Amino acid sequence: MSEVKISAEPRTEFGKGGARRTRRAGKVPAVLYGHGEKPKHIALPAREFAAAIRKGGANQLFAIEVSDGTQVLALPKAIQRDPIKDTFEHIDLLLVRRGEKVTVEVPVQLTGDAAKDTLIVHDHDTLTVTAEATNVPDHLEASIEGLEAGTQVTAADVELPAGVELVADPELSVAAVTAAPTAEQLEATLPETEVAAEEAEAVEGEAAEGAETPAAEGEETPAEGRTEA
Repeated sequence: MSEVKISAEPRTEFGKGGARRTRRAGKVPAVLYGHGEKPKHIALPAREFAAAIRKGGANQLFAIEVSDGTQVLALPKAIQRDPIKDTFEHIDLLLVRRGEKVTVEVPVQLTGDAAKDTLIVHDHDTLTVTAEATNVPDHLEASIEGLEAGTQVTAADVELPAGVELVADPELSVAAVTAAPTAEQLEATLPETEVAAEEAEAVEGEAAEGAETPAAEGEETPAEGRTEA
């Protein structure tokens, strides 16, 4: 994976207030750490960082040039996102050196088509591997071409590029090939689904009726029981 050059500024404001001001300025709060060095707080341009992650994935290598003259290589270690706005809230960046090996989680993609009338159940979407910091793959691949129901794809079946070593358990299940349900099986489950839906509607209806029941004769509502001076 090729590195992406990105500029950064030292960050002097901390806490929630400082982070909000950084984000309002179109930047993402981040911290650089690793190699026994003191953590360095920086701000990255939000749009450039987002574009690099969209293209290269979560393991994109960055060549960071800080305005104070610092130049480093770093990999995202933890990315915090706003689930509503889908924006970046904070980035932890791990300092790396050329030739250095790092342990990372890499996405797994299934290729090919399994046998007819089967379904694929994904058990794990990523695998832990080690690779050179400057040669981390953006994804790994495992073939399911022609696989029959009852077959399991394990970590050992995943193709590893040169220089990449598996850290995860080789027997870890990545995906399983199962038989697709027949039309008769799907029809058999429909009555159960309809009954469950009717029961849920009945419970909601009873709850609504109970909430609308007026106070019994002789009982005081909060307003009736209030004494005026």
